[in-house]
Amino acid sequence: MAAPRSFLWTRRIFLTLLTGFVLLPVYVMVSSSLKPLADVSGEFHWIPSGLTLRPYVDIWDTVPLADYFLNSLAVASAATVCSVAVAVFAAYAISRYDFRGRRVFAVTVLSTQMFPGILFLLPLFLIYVNIGNATGIALFGSREGLILTYLTFSLPFAIWMLTGYFDSIPRELDEAAKVDGCGPVGALFRVIVPAALPGIVAVAVYAFMTAWGEVLFASVMTNDTTRTLAVGLQGYATQNDVYWNQVMAASLVVSVPVVAGFLLLQRYLVAGLTAGAVK
Repeated sequence: MAAPRSFLWTRRIFLTLLTGFVLLPVYVMVSSSLKPLADVSGEFHWIPSGLTLRPYVDIWDTVPLADYFLNSLAVASAATVCSVAVAVFAAYAISRYDFRGRRVFAVTVLSTQMFPGILFLLPLFLIYVNIGNATGIALFGSREGLILTYLTFSLPFAIWMLTGYFDSIPRELDEAAKVDGCGPVGALFRVIVPAALPGIVAVAVYAFMTAWGEVLFASVMTNDTTRTLAVGLQGYATQNDVYWNQVMAASLVVSVPVVAGFLLLQRYLVAGLTAGAVK
């Protein structure tokens, strides 16, 4: 039965208002990034009186944005690879093997998501400092320490999600692979991983986005040489002024990799999240 005309118009109006609400901050960001600093610092005008690309040139000189970009890319990529690699093996073991403490382990992994991340800030700080003093391994203020920190954030969710995805894959595929001469590891990489590719991509996107935009731990666990983009954007604010046009321009630039990756992998991400949620 066709929907009433009034309902269709109500839905259109609601979607139009919602779209405008979502796009309004984007418009403000883009327009502000194309204005001179004097036009952004004073009274805001919806229609710019003059446009300039100078903020996109100055963002690389005001702060070492390229170094921050490389730090964020290296940390987020390494955290993503490590998270996916560990989660694949852990989820496969939970899904396919009935070992003692299996259910307790799965519940414990998931329960770690109930606690706010700030609770772990001071313990991790003390652990990294003490490890550095005792062994000379510099975890505090290094990329490696930040990668390990982000791994603890994304890994529990990755294990939980991939476990549900692996459970949805028929065990007959494992048995068929073993008949063909594959061991457990061979069955995992030749059968299970290709079938679970959407779930793995969804986990990878989640882990990358978590590491790319994290601020709290990056502001404490890094120094001038290992600072990431999320913290480096604060460099556009000085004691005397805030370069709002450069802040908007830099925000757009650093958002490009995440947005582009999300658009390219969107169908895998939706399929992976849907399968995990259904299971």
